[in-house]
Amino acid sequence: MRLYLLIGALMMTTAAHAQEKTDWKLVIHGGAGVIERDRLTAEQEKEIRAALDLALQTGSKILAAGGDSLDAVEATVKVLENDPHFNAGRGAVFTYDSTNEMDAAIMDGESRKAGSVAGITATKNPISLARAVMEDSPHVMLSGEGADQFSREQGLEQAPPEYFATPERRRQLEEMKSNKLSWFDVDLKYGTVGAVALDQAGHVAAATSTGGLTGKRWDRIGDSPIIGAGTYADVRACAVSATGAGEYFIRVGVAHEICARIRMKDAGAKEAADAVMAEVKALGGDGGVIVVTPEGEATWSFNTPGMYRGKASAEGRTVAIFGDE
Repeated sequence: MRLYLLIGALMMTTAAHAQEKTDWKLVIHGGAGVIERDRLTAEQEKEIRAALDLALQTGSKILAAGGDSLDAVEATVKVLENDPHFNAGRGAVFTYDSTNEMDAAIMDGESRKAGSVAGITATKNPISLARAVMEDSPHVMLSGEGADQFSREQGLEQAPPEYFATPERRRQLEEMKSNKLSWFDVDLKYGTVGAVALDQAGHVAAATSTGGLTGKRWDRIGDSPIIGAGTYADVRACAVSATGAGEYFIRVGVAHEICARIRMKDAGAKEAADAVMAEVKALGGDGGVIVVTPEGEATWSFNTPGMYRGKASAEGRTVAIFGDE
């Protein structure tokens, strides 16, 4: 009898452990800023919510089937890169010289391997190039023409300049120049996209992609492709993807700082994210972050009126735009 009880207890423990491992999570963002109801038409809001939900569906299918978190964040971000509503890939903003220069980064929390690219001009999905840098080169970060050359050598899908040059982004650049607006005033938001995921094996990963700032000059690079600033993943703590005023996120080391608070101060994900975003705000910066931990805490924090965002788990999906949601 005692043996049966012992076997039964072991089976219940194993079942509970298996159940815990299936608790996958996915969190996404599509940018933060002055995103308010009176600034979006009903049609725009509907399209953006649908785009966010499609991205969640894509990553969820991979995670629900037992797939890897790294595959999930790459696939999720590719959906957002392909949608011109977001400032990444096809919807990338224009530089001051009327070109599109994109940045992206990806990181695996289990191995802490990472790859990033900056100032690339022809790869259809920059996040896939970042992953190629991580997996098929001895480096972490490539930039400019060298990164474009590496992309071609890896056989990644290329796209002509007109693919990235959407009319709305050109209008924003022309408005900025004609009205002598700042890079923030012209579109009132930071349109970076990103995803963080926890898979059934307990691994976390992060991915971020952006077109940068409207009217950026002198090959400016923000926080998105910088490991530890806009993108970071460590299975001992969390995975983070950021969006915002990149110069401030670099100075604070936002993504790594959140992970460090969780790992070394035993802070919760929400607590750590809020504290670091408050620090960014104190310096004068705006934006937001998404975070997921190996324990399954999935959250976000932003100090702007709104942030395009969404969450998914085995329990379902949800998307949000405005700060009061």
